[in-house]
Amino acid sequence: MLRRLTRDGWTTRAGFALPDPAWDVGAARLVLHGRIGDDDTESAQLAVLAAARGAGVVAVCDAESPAGRALIDDLSRLGPVNRGVDGSDVIANLIPEQRALLDRLAAGDTIAAAAAAEFLSLRTANRRIAEARALFGVRTTREAVLAYLRQRQRAPE
Repeated sequence: MLRRLTRDGWTTRAGFALPDPAWDVGAARLVLHGRIGDDDTESAQLAVLAAARGAGVVAVCDAESPAGRALIDDLSRLGPVNRGVDGSDVIANLIPEQRALLDRLAAGDTIAAAAAAEFLSLRTANRRIAEARALFGVRTTREAVLAYLRQRQRAPE
């Protein structure tokens, strides 16, 4: 994963503490990486802060540990979280809000109606759908819904 990011022009750095005092480090194309232990909440907090400030984060952790669950939950609020290195199971990478929105869109709802039914603002719903489009690697919401339905049919329940 880190080699792929480096090839794509990102700068990788071990650890989750940001060296740059500027708040927004997104333009620096910086990816912080490291291992987060089962009870290492301090590293998890630093990783979330780095992501909030615009850095990419590659964290190796047990997703079922308290720190891992908290990390995934917090990072999911900021944007898409890709679990695993191959990304073959896109549905597993969707957050519950994205799944609910895609289910409603597949049932024929508009984005506005799906957002209202899920108690989300229209802006948040549009952001979640845009993140889902990026995860599926498609350009339109219709293509994302179709890709979601295809993968959901293939996935064992």
